[in-house]
Amino acid sequence: MSAPRYIWRQLTPKQREEVLAWRKANARPWHAPPHRPNYGHLHFLVSAACYEHAHHIGFSLQRMDGFSTTLLELFQQHAAQTVAWCVLPNHYHALVEAPNILKLLHELGRLHGRTSYAWNGEENTRGRQVFHRAAERFMRSERHFFATVNYFHNNPVHHGYVRLWTEWPWSSAAEYLAQMGRAEAERVWKEYPIRDYGKKWDDVGI
Repeated sequence: MSAPRYIWRQLTPKQREEVLAWRKANARPWHAPPHRPNYGHLHFLVSAACYEHAHHIGFSLQRMDGFSTTLLELFQQHAAQTVAWCVLPNHYHALVEAPNILKLLHELGRLHGRTSYAWNGEENTRGRQVFHRAAERFMRSERHFFATVNYFHNNPVHHGYVRLWTEWPWSSAAEYLAQMGRAEAERVWKEYPIRDYGKKWDDVGI
């Protein structure tokens, strides 16, 4: 299962050029799509994964807590609002209102660098790659927006970590349910199903 995802780093520069040209010609996502300015958009899905989906964030409960806290502090400083978020042992997602998405992505890159250096020091693994760069997607519609919220909060259940949204402490699910109310949250879940949401995200390396 993992081999197709990570074959990219085994390709020669010429092979990578050919793959990117083919994907671009066929309207497929690039392996590492370029970041673009807001172009009038405000709400973005921002995601990043650990390299080869290794569980670097989930090395310990303390690391999960610390990284989640630091990530939310960064969003508080560089985004107008954090609508929903979820941190898992090997990746994270957030739905943010970001007036300057390029600035936010820059700061996430710096966070990845700082945490990679610290974690590699803790584990005596200097030079190890910890994160892929963050990737963003703007919200195309109300349906896209609420399906994204549902996907985030269901992600720990989808991956088999917990049975219920509220059992996962590293997400906005509990706060969302408290504010929305269970009846309204159930309506939103049914009206905006996730279906195969996120199925092809590995195509862009997140």
